[in-house]
Amino acid sequence: MKFQATIREDEHNIELSPKEGTFISGDMEGTYTFEFVNGRYILRTGTKTYKIDNVTKEGSTIEFSMNGVWHSVDVKDEQELLLDRLGFKTGAAAAEGILKSPMPGKILEIMVKEGDEVEKDQPLAILEAMKMENELKAPVAGTIVNISAEVGQSLEKNSPILEIETIG
Repeated sequence: MKFQATIREDEHNIELSPKEGTFISGDMEGTYTFEFVNGRYILRTGTKTYKIDNVTKEGSTIEFSMNGVWHSVDVKDEQELLLDRLGFKTGAAAAEGILKSPMPGKILEIMVKEGDEVEKDQPLAILEAMKMENELKAPVAGTIVNISAEVGQSLEKNSPILEIETIG
């Protein structure tokens, strides 16, 4: 099974062979075990053991804590990669223009208005969560078609903030 994992902006091509318990990622090769034990996932590779908890999946994004550190990884399988190369969108990718709250918080600022054109990774809003200000960026380039959140509004995780119609 082949996958492409994007962590921050770094892409990693991974090939897993579950029956053999082997993996290839870039110039790294090795063996692994992955099991569910006492309510958590345990990943072992070489002499290292990783404890994985709080796993959530939304579209192609997987969020989890590993040894107590939070991670967010975008994962595409062989089918999604093929559809991307052919220019088609999967169900998850069709919703990629919707900016959602990544965590519960309060909207402090919305930096755009409907009709504005935005670039990918352009700052769009500020969300206050856990006493920190988090800059939320555009997931895609396009035009703002709908803003569903207001300044001062408290949001739950995954609440829609705004929608971007992609260019092209």
